[in-house]
Amino acid sequence: MRTFFLAIFSIILFSSCGSSKLSVGKDYIIIPDDRSKILSGKINRSLIENDTSFAWFKKNIQYGEADASAVAAIQKNAQKFNLVVVTGTWCQDSWNLLPKFYRLLAAAGYPESKLLLIGVDRKKLAYKNLQTPYHILNTPTFIVMQNGKEMGRVVEYGKTGYMEKELGEIIAGL
Repeated sequence: MRTFFLAIFSIILFSSCGSSKLSVGKDYIIIPDDRSKILSGKINRSLIENDTSFAWFKKNIQYGEADASAVAAIQKNAQKFNLVVVTGTWCQDSWNLLPKFYRLLAAAGYPESKLLLIGVDRKKLAYKNLQTPYHILNTPTFIVMQNGKEMGRVVEYGKTGYMEKELGEIIAGL
């Protein structure tokens, strides 16, 4: 009986400690981390852009220009596909590529309403297990979807090192 009460006390103690650190939104949670804040679940650009913890976004979105062929492919085929992006707000590759990706979407006039942006923690898990159907190994992962079916993906910088160009090639092939 003593072991039972000790176990219950431990669960309550750890549960209350954990919940005081988490901030929960409707579709996402904010996880404090020693190295950076982590957004997990269904997130969006404004959550990242308006939080000073993610200053890397505003800084990095300023640099470079969108790939012209990728912009043209997105504009031509915008009605044919949706995008799923799985990112880590703690991930250095995401810090570099997510602003570049949003710069591409802005140049093409692609609506954010056709984009599902999923934040994952360091174990590549998302609030409400949103990552599960996408089999994520690395972040960021950019997935082109058509009629609920994956048509292609670019993981991190892609095979060639040019994420935008590879994404544009997938979209051009739709």
